[in-house]
Amino acid sequence: MPAKGRQALVIGRGNEPGLKDQSKSSAEPVDRDFPLIFAHSPNPAFPPNPNPIAYAKPGMLTSLLLTHILGIAQVDRPRLESRGLMGYIGMDVPVSPDEYGYGVSLYATAWPLVQKPIRDFQIGLASIWILPDNRNITYPLLPHGTVARDNWPERGPSYWTVFETIEGGLGFWANTDFGSTTAKFRMNGTSNGYNHEISSPGWAFGGGDGRKALRSDQMGIAQLSSRLLVPPDGLTFKEGTNGDLLGYAWMALPLIPAKSKTAGLDVPTGEQCWTLFLNSNNFRGPVAFYTPSTWSRVSRDYPPARGRGLDARPGVVNGGAIEVNTVPRFTAKGDDGAIYNKIPKLQFPADKNGRTVLIHNLTHYSKGALYNQVASWVAGGSMPTGRFSTTAAKTPECKAWPLKVNQGTENLPIRGFEKWVETTTFDGTTFGLQWKDSVLEPWTGKVRRGSFPEYTKKTGKEFQAISASEVPISTGLVSADFPHARKTQPYTSPTDPTSLWMKPGPKAGPYKVKLSDGSTVTYYWYRFIDQPALQDADLSPADKDRLQRLVEKMHRQWTPDKQYIPAPKKGDLTTLDRGIVVKPPKGLEVGYVPIAVRQD
Repeated sequence: MPAKGRQALVIGRGNEPGLKDQSKSSAEPVDRDFPLIFAHSPNPAFPPNPNPIAYAKPGMLTSLLLTHILGIAQVDRPRLESRGLMGYIGMDVPVSPDEYGYGVSLYATAWPLVQKPIRDFQIGLASIWILPDNRNITYPLLPHGTVARDNWPERGPSYWTVFETIEGGLGFWANTDFGSTTAKFRMNGTSNGYNHEISSPGWAFGGGDGRKALRSDQMGIAQLSSRLLVPPDGLTFKEGTNGDLLGYAWMALPLIPAKSKTAGLDVPTGEQCWTLFLNSNNFRGPVAFYTPSTWSRVSRDYPPARGRGLDARPGVVNGGAIEVNTVPRFTAKGDDGAIYNKIPKLQFPADKNGRTVLIHNLTHYSKGALYNQVASWVAGGSMPTGRFSTTAAKTPECKAWPLKVNQGTENLPIRGFEKWVETTTFDGTTFGLQWKDSVLEPWTGKVRRGSFPEYTKKTGKEFQAISASEVPISTGLVSADFPHARKTQPYTSPTDPTSLWMKPGPKAGPYKVKLSDGSTVTYYWYRFIDQPALQDADLSPADKDRLQRLVEKMHRQWTPDKQYIPAPKKGDLTTLDRGIVVKPPKGLEVGYVPIAVRQD
């Protein structure tokens, strides 16, 4: 997601009237004399967070007391602010030939980036952005009234890079309600210039009313698998996951016929259903897909966008990156007069050679990989195996970007990271980090731990990465501890008998499952075509009957024990949380899907 917009900070004091006492949600007491900071997200797609995010920890108070007893001058108190780290840690690949825009796969590493869930923290691990190919368009693809058109003029004149996207992947998000030290997987996308985002069948990407089910005209992801439950807060992994690879792919499949009219309007909608496939130890195969009408909806009232969405255009992917979006920092002035910062400990798994794999085998596919086979099957031919044809695949060589990250309200560069780590490619198709051996430490099993430098010192118009031993004790930074992520509210769906969640409604349930993030998901089994996300997808009765029959055949033949995405050339596959790998009730094994209705 593009991080655009201005950072707004309003500073208040903890003993002011009307401020919520955050100590009730923390295991540690709060010193009410310390300043509290209200942070607004740097991304206008995220609404502002009105709750205080900063407070002092007892260890910080101990540090202050020691400086007084030892006679060390206390120049400043650590303040908790945003903009601790910003930037992209990524790689480029050559833009694929036009015919290779109908699918993409990759392997990405899952691990515990942080030691505890941290409040107002967002980093997307190495992943990709799929954009409809509108590189040659010179007019605005978005109308006024959309977030991208009204706020990001630098993306003009066409706004094609923020028009529609499929993104997400592995990561940590500020709007995650059930914090986890290990990344979750989300299938985020936007179909209207970031006016809203879709993240799972029936649910948004959070923020505002994001924990309430989407309206029917905002839904866009249909559950396809009968064996994998998709929680609103993201797919979870086996506890202890550290350094294993998750394979995933987005493949355009012609599951729903193209139309010249949509919702009774002269608006064309293509046939492309971008379908998520996963490859893990305990689940393989298709999970869910974006409905074509999701992408064409923005063009119903804006003719210039007609025929330009992901329902009809090939996708463009020319690289992958870690997106460092929202990271808090403690900042203080030392007794030497310099400004020092501290960010959370960001830890990475490294092998015996000090290598961290971030992305492996990013591969583009033409229609020959699976699209044509599905089209032939839909037209009456034999059913394909679902395995991607490697003869219709291109795995280009990747090129690492230099590691560049920024910090602070002035967005100043941080220098000196190369003393700890550098970006690199280990072979033609594997991108990652190479650590200096001196900064590595034992972690779990054969996995070693490398960590980004936590501290910086401002020198002129840049920050210098430094070690903890170089931070003056007078700052109190070394003992400063970042606030734990807080739970806000459960994800809920309508229970009104007339709502699309209840009519046509489920066939079995409720069922409950406990996940590795500590949350509980309540779900029901719906007939595939009766699920909420398909009730406003502009499907005729004939379309629904045809699609239901196709999915029933998929459930029988495309089982989770088969191979779909080509296997990785190195590394071990990760294991999904066993709570989300489900088994259909007796009699509902074929043609029915699990749909989450609540998570708390």
